[in-house]
Amino acid sequence: MQTTTGSRRRKLWELEDRAFCPVIGVCLPIPVLRRVVNKTFRGHNVDTDYALHSGAVGQCGSRTPLAEGMQRELEQRYALAIRQAASVKTTEALGHWWNEASQKDLAGPLWATLTHPRCSTDLERQILGEVHMLQHQVGAAQRADLQRLQTLTDHNTTLTRELSNAQQRINQLASEGANRLKMLQDQVLQLRTEVITRDTRLASLQQQLSALEASVPDLACRTKQAADLAQQAKQIQALERALQQAQQDNERNSRVIDIQAAELKRLAPQTDAALTDAASAPLKPVQLEDRAVLCVGGRTASVPQYRDIIESVGARFAHHDGGEEESLTKLDTTLAAADLVICQTGCISHNAYWRVKDHCKRTGKQCLFVENPGTASLKRALSELQHTAVA
Repeated sequence: MQTTTGSRRRKLWELEDRAFCPVIGVCLPIPVLRRVVNKTFRGHNVDTDYALHSGAVGQCGSRTPLAEGMQRELEQRYALAIRQAASVKTTEALGHWWNEASQKDLAGPLWATLTHPRCSTDLERQILGEVHMLQHQVGAAQRADLQRLQTLTDHNTTLTRELSNAQQRINQLASEGANRLKMLQDQVLQLRTEVITRDTRLASLQQQLSALEASVPDLACRTKQAADLAQQAKQIQALERALQQAQQDNERNSRVIDIQAAELKRLAPQTDAALTDAASAPLKPVQLEDRAVLCVGGRTASVPQYRDIIESVGARFAHHDGGEEESLTKLDTTLAAADLVICQTGCISHNAYWRVKDHCKRTGKQCLFVENPGTASLKRALSELQHTAVA
């Protein structure tokens, strides 16, 4: 078992030269380093990040004012890791402690291990080699994350444009259908007015005929009057056929409007889901602890499982069945009390769906639309909300 002598922890300027760059780069983030530099020199440093880092590394070789300032910041910032490593008494045990602690955090264990009295030259060389390779891996991962973010951003732009085009087409079809229906309704009203006018005229003619029959009981005159009545009857029949045809046209156009409305209803959940998935890209994590999460819709038998899933992440669970049995007036109150809304679009009434969407849009409240009412879909949605990209 390899050991080293002495019990005093090393200072920053007492480390090997090769340790300065990784220690400053990993243990002192650029904003913190810039603050220490400004405080030490009582000014405002305007160097680039690289120039600031290089200058700080160059000051570590001796006990300069900046080296002392960075030493104090490192000791305060990683005091917990230093206390945890203090109980280690041998170099081998220190190596085991580093392997375990560096899996959870890098900066604190790195500073506590390199300055530990039992850190040998071999252990220091091993640790600096691991940190060097890890920095390469982190840089490559960050570039891959940026590429994925750009791809998602481009995809979201495409979806937004396609959604806008689809919405414009739907609005145009709805407007054309409404105009056509209005025109047919006006035509029906006009035909009905004409029928009433002709009925009134027919009644008047019948009264005149009755008066003529009473005053002139001549056969020829009666025959002529009968012919006139027959002609009027033909005109009435023609008007009735025209009215019937107009009514049939009106019914056909009403069915077209209903089909267009159903298509609009079918497209709405698909487009809402596409925007939610794209907006749930790992740009901003959502903290659910102690927040009120309202689940609208879903299977009644699965509500206990919904509650367990929501409460397992530290959130408070609330549920409304989406108008299946509970009153929709209660939904408005429940929505107002929620911090986050999860809408089960597959098991919810049409009226409740639009109420949820309108409330969240009007209040700016975050709403996640889930098509599948299963517990797996709910878990996956919560996982996406809580996901945080590793820095």
